[in-house]
Amino acid sequence: MKKWIRTFYENDVIRYLFFGGCTTLVNLVSFRLLRMAGISLNIANLISIILAVLFAYVVNSRFVFKDEVHTLTEHLRPFGKFIAARAFSMLVELGGVWLLVEKLHMPEMGGKLVTQVIVIVLNYLFSKFFVFTSGKHNSTGGESS
Repeated sequence: MKKWIRTFYENDVIRYLFFGGCTTLVNLVSFRLLRMAGISLNIANLISIILAVLFAYVVNSRFVFKDEVHTLTEHLRPFGKFIAARAFSMLVELGGVWLLVEKLHMPEMGGKLVTQVIVIVLNYLFSKFFVFTSGKHNSTGGESS
């Protein structure tokens, strides 16, 4: 069982899916709680996305792509790239939720879930090929050069 778990943990796609699921939970739970508190649809959506992005940077940097940066200065470049990529996917998510809920009259959580699938794929691709590409990380479980 340990070997099986280790094999899955050494794969960055599986780690991304696991922590992406955790990030999605942060997004969905905070969205639902904010809506239950009476916050408007778009403001609740924006706040939940921001919370999820902050959570995602920490887990992606540390656990998914195993970035080996330690100082605040070393984090600035990948964090800036991460924020830029997430800003784009946030626009996709905001537009997608608005389109699905407001224009196509899909239930709120359904529209939110549909856009999450698209956003998860986009965010993995951005993180893998744009954000954590400095050579100071280890995304395969082996030694980095």
